Amino acid sequence: MISIDPNTQSERDTYKLLIGSVVPRPVAFVTTLSADGVLNAAPFSYFSIVSSNPPLLSVSVQRKNGAPKDTARNAMQSGELVIHIVDEDTVAAVNETAANLPPDESELDRTRLTPVVSDVVKVPGVMESKIRMECVLEQVVTLDGGDQLPAADLLIARVVRFHVSEELYEHGRIDASKLKPVSRMAGNIYSTLGEMFEIERPV
Repeated sequence: MISIDPNTQSERDTYKLLIGSVVPRPVAFVTTLSADGVLNAAPFSYFSIVSSNPPLLSVSVQRKNGAPKDTARNAMQSGELVIHIVDEDTVAAVNETAANLPPDESELDRTRLTPVVSDVVKVPGVMESKIRMECVLEQVVTLDGGDQLPAADLLIARVVRFHVSEELYEHGRIDASKLKPVSRMAGNIYSTLGEMFEIERPV
């Protein structure tokens, strides 16, 4: 067993250890609106459930040289965002939105994805996504980095409306085999659902 102290290596080396160890990671495709009305879209794999009552999700948006990225800045300014679950049918288009564009350009213009009006929030969603969740920003936790600059913005988002494709929805449950979710591994590698098995929890 190799023992590694993260304080003795570069941030990049620690990053590689984390993304290679915490796998697979679900991918959140997040849309936000800028103050000028530009529809921003970007994928994030630092993403999880926080609570079901209330329904809360977390998305960690890493900063660049201490400055917040468009997604975090827009969400903090408007208080709204839409989170989509990335699947095999949308992953190629979603990957295109990871391009580093200026704030006045919409990443969706690089794709054939279709904006769709939301029910509750002002931020549009993406029609092609099989699951999308309209959210309001519940809380933001700005995390400090080792160099005294902010390292990340942890967005806690409360779901105010679920949109689920009928083909996936069965008696209140989601059929994962029909959703065909994808997840991030290390580097440029993604993973599909793969084999599933069941283990009963102890009483």
